Amino acid sequence: MKPIAVVTTVASEKAARAMAQALVEARLSACPQISRIESVYAWKGAIEHGKEYRVLFKTTDESYDAVEHAIRELHSYELPAIHAFAFEHVLPAYAEWIAENSRDG
Repeated sequence: MKPIAVVTTVASEKAARAMAQALVEARLSACPQISRIESVYAWKGAIEHGKEYRVLFKTTDESYDAVEHAIRELHSYELPAIHAFAFEHVLPAYAEWIAENSRDG
């Protein structure tokens, strides 16, 4: 199982914590990380500036579809940012821990 990071942004710390908790409880992600960020983006004809929280979910490529589905179910945004990237290099024991804690179902 190849480890990946799935990333989304949410409007509040409360939403970030709830989403992280839900995905860990569902065994879809090992150790989500939450960071406060500022985003600048175009939306419906205007340039927006906003404080957000980035949530990085450590999981596996096999679990991506289930993780995306869970994020979409919990997300409040009309168009949530959800994207993933593979780990280029990772400590093998850490990759194994991610896989053990990110099994779909």
